[in-house]
Amino acid sequence: MAMRKRSETARRTGGRAQDALRGDLYAPQCPSRGVLEHVTSRWGVLALVALLEGGTHRFSALRRKVAGVSEKMLSQTLQALEADGFVQREVFPEVPPRVEYTLTPLGHEVAGRVKGLAEWIEANLGRILTAREQRPVRAPRREAS
Repeated sequence: MAMRKRSETARRTGGRAQDALRGDLYAPQCPSRGVLEHVTSRWGVLALVALLEGGTHRFSALRRKVAGVSEKMLSQTLQALEADGFVQREVFPEVPPRVEYTLTPLGHEVAGRVKGLAEWIEANLGRILTAREQRPVRAPRREAS
C-alpha cells in the first residue's frame, strides 16, 4: 500500500498503528483515493452536510433532505461512509424497523471541511457560471482511427 509511516506523530499522540499511517492521494493504489471518492462525491457531500446541519436522520428524512438522490444511491453512499467510519447506522428493534444515521466524531471532522467547500460553491456560484459562459466553445474531439 502506498502510505507513509508517521511514527513520530503516533509516539506524541499515543495513537494506534492505523493512526500512524498517512495516505498519499497521488499514489494510485493508496486507499485514501477511495475515501476521497466517498467524501467528495455529489451524494457523499450532500449526505455529510445534511447530517452535520440536521443531526440524526432516518433514511427517508435524509432522502428528502438530499433531494434528487435515488434510494439505491443514498443507500450505497451511506454504506461507504459508514465503512470509512464517518457515519453510524443504528437499527432499532421495532416493527417496522427504524434506522437512524448520525455522524461519528471522525464524520463531524470531515463534514465540517466538506461544508466549507459547499458553502464556497454556493457563495461563488454567480462567478462560476459567468466563467463558464465566457469560456470559448471547443470543437468536439475526433477519435483516433
